[in-house]
Amino acid sequence: MISDPRHIRISDYNYPLPDERIAKFPIAQRDHSKLLVYRKGQVSHDVFYNLPEYLPKGALMVFNNTKVIQARMHFRKETGALIEVFLLEPADPSDYELMFQTSEHCAWYCLVGNLKKWKEGTLHREIEIKGQQVVVSATRGPIHGTSHRIDFTWTGGFSFAEIIDAMGELPIPPYLNRETQESDKTTYQTVYSKIKGSVAAPTAGLHFTPEVLAAVDAHGIEREELTLHVGAGTFKPVKSEEIQGHEMHTEYISVRRDTIRKLIAHDGCAIAVGTTSVRTLESLYYMGLKVMQNPDAAEDELHVNQWEPYETEARGERGEVRDISAVESLTALGAWMDAHGLEVLHSSTQIIIAPGYEYHIVKMLVTNFHQPQSTLLLLVSAFVKGDWHKIYDYALANDFRFLSYGDSSLLIP
Repeated sequence: MISDPRHIRISDYNYPLPDERIAKFPIAQRDHSKLLVYRKGQVSHDVFYNLPEYLPKGALMVFNNTKVIQARMHFRKETGALIEVFLLEPADPSDYELMFQTSEHCAWYCLVGNLKKWKEGTLHREIEIKGQQVVVSATRGPIHGTSHRIDFTWTGGFSFAEIIDAMGELPIPPYLNRETQESDKTTYQTVYSKIKGSVAAPTAGLHFTPEVLAAVDAHGIEREELTLHVGAGTFKPVKSEEIQGHEMHTEYISVRRDTIRKLIAHDGCAIAVGTTSVRTLESLYYMGLKVMQNPDAAEDELHVNQWEPYETEARGERGEVRDISAVESLTALGAWMDAHGLEVLHSSTQIIIAPGYEYHIVKMLVTNFHQPQSTLLLLVSAFVKGDWHKIYDYALANDFRFLSYGDSSLLIP
């Protein structure tokens, strides 16, 4: 069993981040951002478009193909009060794909801004789609954790995807301290984004261009995509002194059976683009352990709880405690998918990756520079065995740009 990180003090993962080092906008050419290269304790830097030269031929690189939705919706009450409704996750239908195809009615769990001004009643807003006037209505429902269920209805027979494209606003990170601009609709999406559902971009992928992807291919590196819809919880600061007091948000993942096959063919090893890909890949390992113990598990029973990696003893199919390899775990998960007739696994994860965690699948990581005292910095520290200070000190000393629109790093422990 891996060592338990619950008593880690988040104050040990602080560093000075002056506001001027936070990139408010991306640079003009995505792939001309700086690239910090951390290789087995040595740090150097380059330009992002040279990334493929550092990667081993024949490796498997995994990308998160989620697409950011225009999740901020604004309604005005008859009194003039402005109410912001921020879409978090689908309630009815709960399936992301079906949600965006629905017409006339759906429900989401949402954060509500200016809530005290919306005690009751239904809000309405008139918008125009394809020259047609459409009335969108929102009715507040019961509390759901820190959010509210909001029921939406609209006229005109359009899909919900068309509704939010017409009236929603792209939610850029709060620490940018600025309004969303038209340019963000392009720059805050990866060039390979496909599956709608995130309220924040998987930002490590923002540096890739079609040219860099072509260079990755030419380098003999296989590319594979999975989907993790990034929730607003990714920006949730750790408020507790020790991380045991922090509750990780649940995020929804989709992984194709073919992806599992490719991972097995690559000895259960992958280069992850972004922390969201990391959380998905590492969660697959624990899902595999679950089905080894219970081949009859239902899909929703594969959810990975926050502390599960630190509480789970890996056991063989006869129940004996032993090290289970990534290939064994993934093979069991693939066989379980076959037995259940699944081409795509839909599940969820709350995994927290912190120092003490042993990585099973991810061997290299492409990632941006994260906020002080964040769970993402804990994930990086676990990956480089506590050597994060060296990386961040170098980035600060060499004019790297930080956070979502900032520069990138390639980490090879």
